Amino acid sequence: MKDRIQLNKYVELKYRVLDAKSGQVLTSVDFPLGYVHGVNDVLSAQVMAELEGKAAGDRISVELDCNTLFGPRDESLVVTDYLENVPEEYREVGTSILMENERGETKTFLVTRIDEKTLTIDGNHPLCGRDVLFELEVLNVRDASEAEIVAGGRVEKPPKLKGVKPVPL
Repeated sequence: MKDRIQLNKYVELKYRVLDAKSGQVLTSVDFPLGYVHGVNDVLSAQVMAELEGKAAGDRISVELDCNTLFGPRDESLVVTDYLENVPEEYREVGTSILMENERGETKTFLVTRIDEKTLTIDGNHPLCGRDVLFELEVLNVRDASEAEIVAGGRVEKPPKLKGVKPVPL
């Protein structure tokens, strides 16, 4: 009998996220994502609930309203400035910039546009305002070890090196 996804099971899966309207692949993870179910909620609660009871080989699709997950798009988090005011290391689309406000709160902004004169950053989550389809394939389900339960995922043993004493985990 196949192990089924439930509390304290180690799960490996791969997934991709598609724009529900256009079908465009927004992101995909082909390298297995591993986690301990119910301990490490690496995915949204809705996706985690849909995975419950599934087994290796199962595939599921979950529609998500990203406004519910990340809140509505806030245009005040989109800022355009003259290129000359932006340090050289931030002048590439896709660059993450950690910003801090006067209260010491931090937020990550993403460089979304650059032209000859200006650079635009956006503090909204990249999926904000979209409806997406989350397609997942369960690759493996098994009992998690005690160490994996504590860590919330796979625990790798360090390599054995001659003359080097290993550090305990």
